[in-house]
Amino acid sequence: MQCDELAPLLAGVVDGSAVLDRRSARHVGSCLRCQAEVAQYRRLLRTLHQLREEPVPMPAGLPAAITAYLDAAGVTPASLWPRRVAYAGALTATAAGAAGAIALAVARSRRLRLAG
Repeated sequence: MQCDELAPLLAGVVDGSAVLDRRSARHVGSCLRCQAEVAQYRRLLRTLHQLREEPVPMPAGLPAAITAYLDAAGVTPASLWPRRVAYAGALTATAAGAAGAIALAVARSRRLRLAG
């Protein structure tokens, strides 16, 4: 069994949407490259779960401190407009990339279920 043949299956194995046959499982058990990829998927899944479960509390005085700093620096809403446009573009691109990654993962997961 080649690593390149197993690579598309490993993410599904980690999230539980795919199961390896004995031959593939033996390969993963003896191949450091495949084991490293499985470990990387596990870390990614664990990190994503932590992001969903652990809200970050905002310090009580943070909004007032930010407002005071912006007032002292002479920043006005009109001067922020070009930055807002840039940030909106960056957020849109990030959201599109994330949506594409999710769509790819779902499509791959469905393909694995149909093949398995």
